[in-house]
Amino acid sequence: MEMAKYILQILRTQPIVVFSWGFHNAQPIHNGLRFSVNGYLHQGDVVVIYNEGADLFVVNTLNADGTIKQQEEGVYLDCLVNVIDSMVETK
Repeated sequence: MEMAKYILQILRTQPIVVFSWGFHNAQPIHNGLRFSVNGYLHQGDVVVIYNEGADLFVVNTLNADGTIKQQEEGVYLDCLVNVIDSMVETK
């Protein structure tokens, strides 16, 4: 739960970008956050998980059946919004 709040706090640093994704339905998950988007490149769910060992994030976009569509590993907190944006909205 605390990690989900922390990830939301990071996302709130760039609200205009996050709103451009159609961000909604945020749900805390174990060591992360799951939310839905309606972006240009991806419509569906995004999962952000904190990797404690590496002190970095893993970002997954999910297909409608819950399988991983795209994965980015080793994401630093200051790059998190930009990485999600490149997966969801812009290339």
